[in-house]
Amino acid sequence: MQTPQEISAIIAEELSLSQASVSAVIELLSESATVPFIARYRKERTGGLDEVQIRTIEERQTYLLELNERRDAILAAIEGQGKLTPELKKQIEAAPTKAILEDLYLPYKPKRRTRAMIAREKGLEGLANLILAQSHEGSPEASAADYINAEKGVETTADALNGASDIVAEVISEKADIRDFLRQYIADHGVLVSEGTDKASDERSKFEQYYSYRSPVNACKGHSFLAIRRGEKDGFLRACIEVDEDQVLSQISSMMHVDSKSAFHELLQEACQDAYERLLQSSIESDIRVDMKQTADREAVDVFAQNAEKLLLAAPFGAHAVIGIDPGVRTGCKCIALDETGKFLENTTIYPQVKNEKEAEHELLGFIARHPSKAIAIGNGTAGRETEAFVRKLVQTLPEGQRPYVVMVSESGASIYSASDVAREEFPDLDLTVRGAISIARRLQDPLAELVKIDPKSIGVGQYQHDVYQPLLKKKLEEVVESCVNRVGVELNTASSELLKYVAGIGPSMAKKIVSHRENNGNFNSRAQLLKVAGLGPKTYEQAAGFIRVRESDNPLDKSAVHPERYKLVEQMAKDLGCSVKDLVGNKTLTNMININRYVSDDVGLMTLNDIISELQKPGRDPRAEFEPPKFNEAVTKIEDLKEGMILDGIVTNVTNFGAFVDVGVHQDGLVHISALCDRFVSNPAEVVSVGDAVRVRVLEVDLPRKRISLTCRLNDGTAQSSQDKAKSTNAGKPTDKKRDKAPRREEKQFSNNPFAGLKR
Repeated sequence: MQTPQEISAIIAEELSLSQASVSAVIELLSESATVPFIARYRKERTGGLDEVQIRTIEERQTYLLELNERRDAILAAIEGQGKLTPELKKQIEAAPTKAILEDLYLPYKPKRRTRAMIAREKGLEGLANLILAQSHEGSPEASAADYINAEKGVETTADALNGASDIVAEVISEKADIRDFLRQYIADHGVLVSEGTDKASDERSKFEQYYSYRSPVNACKGHSFLAIRRGEKDGFLRACIEVDEDQVLSQISSMMHVDSKSAFHELLQEACQDAYERLLQSSIESDIRVDMKQTADREAVDVFAQNAEKLLLAAPFGAHAVIGIDPGVRTGCKCIALDETGKFLENTTIYPQVKNEKEAEHELLGFIARHPSKAIAIGNGTAGRETEAFVRKLVQTLPEGQRPYVVMVSESGASIYSASDVAREEFPDLDLTVRGAISIARRLQDPLAELVKIDPKSIGVGQYQHDVYQPLLKKKLEEVVESCVNRVGVELNTASSELLKYVAGIGPSMAKKIVSHRENNGNFNSRAQLLKVAGLGPKTYEQAAGFIRVRESDNPLDKSAVHPERYKLVEQMAKDLGCSVKDLVGNKTLTNMININRYVSDDVGLMTLNDIISELQKPGRDPRAEFEPPKFNEAVTKIEDLKEGMILDGIVTNVTNFGAFVDVGVHQDGLVHISALCDRFVSNPAEVVSVGDAVRVRVLEVDLPRKRISLTCRLNDGTAQSSQDKAKSTNAGKPTDKKRDKAPRREEKQFSNNPFAGLKR
């Protein structure tokens, strides 16, 4: 069993980190510290490790602990059989991976009845040992004659030799070094081959590119492997891994020391071939495919996580009244009104597509008059573009200063939310479609606060998300949501329990208790009042306090990311400057006068002090970008409107390993293949585009029967127009988006004159 010190040493070497930093992370995790808390507030102990590094350490520690548990169980099992030799024990204790550990255990592992087991019961193990030893004495037939036993079913020498060969084949197939060689050889030299089945010849499918496909195992893209697996499952493909069998058998024979001078060498050679073809080939190929699946899963999950992070951290419209519209044709467009806090006010239904348009205009104008709003959010589903055109035309009839802003909002997952327990609990008396409209409007106000209510898998920003290992996907997405929520911070007096549960240290149960306490006792006046919530103790408070905000607090530090454990330190800074904490917070002139070196102590270093100064200068800053609306060609509303060569503005909705999907306003996203993203080689689409990016594309092809749109960011030959890539390639080192890093000017903060200050119309 490895000690914590040995585990930290292994991880430190693997990740090229200091052992002290790794040990500190492991110790903090054992104390139930959360990853966001460790990364933000324990930088001195970890040496400034970020969340990614900390989670990697956590993952490797979990693996090594599981490996140790399995190692102990295997040692006990073999020792119980009386077969644990010092050499075998040493090999098991040194096994670096689970695969190698299981290979060493395989000969001793209880298994179903095999041909070799039956042969052993017939007393043929001695003859098998002669074959394995490549005896130079006697002949196989003469040796086999001694093992004839009609009562046990061994009636001839052939029976004896066949049974002994079965034993030899199994021994060969269970040798750890041979399995390790074969696994590595197939991984390095195997070729994944797929071809279409009879079903593929009868009907078209999305797997056509894999009907005649070959790729080295070590070069096969993860998305290709997942596609092939799905094609096999759906009956369109059959696949296998091809290797040079002559070379494989030659190496196995060499490892078994086949001696051409022995009379038994042909039997051992045949047993090597039988072991490979009957016992090893399919088993090791399955292992390789499992490894490929795990690698593909990790790639797909990472892509999903990156996209989900971009979506969750999308620019919020802010605390302004919004009207939301869930478009529909036959059932009409459900319209709802929210106040600046997201509170539902009223709903109505209009039918601009199927009834008198004037009647719909009159109804919506009245609704807008009753609920003056800064923006109208329209879902991008069925009839979304038509509804947007109708609303845009309508708002132009309003006085210029009263025109709400019109913006399309992705409604992916809105239907999932509207039918969820969360939605029913929030709005038990409202129809599903009305709940969906509320979700659409709230997504505009604050995407993060609303999207946390939906299973991230339902947002649709990944590749093959239903094919990957679901526990891995769930864990990764939970980590992403947790990271985003704690990066932005949560307003304690308005946050839902669904949002609060992701705050470091809180969790679902405590989140509900906090909301219940707020409902029964009124708003919190300070962070410290959290300790009055039943069951919320000092440890939970320590983990969570720095990530919550209390805007109504008299203490300005409660509105910042400064942790309460450092309040006294900030008070001392203010005292040394001869000012109050309230005067210090947000005053860059005063904070620049602080000599942080005088405040360094055993538990507060320069990294923490620099974070404190940064937060004092811009308290409670939102790391998300400024809101900018998407723009679409209003003349293009359905896929039939698209023509080859059209140049359109669009929004990236999904990034995969093979390209990016772009919404051009026709209800069907188009694909920009990785080769068409820009005018240079791109190995990873995420290098040049992200979910939410505005891009300009040219239509390459429209496949109406299959509803497929092929796009390119190369508007002219050799010219790519991905806005993100253009910024990255021509403005290296320059900021590419507007961050909320500047303290808002007074007139912008109050939105007194221009309700769309800072927004592009």
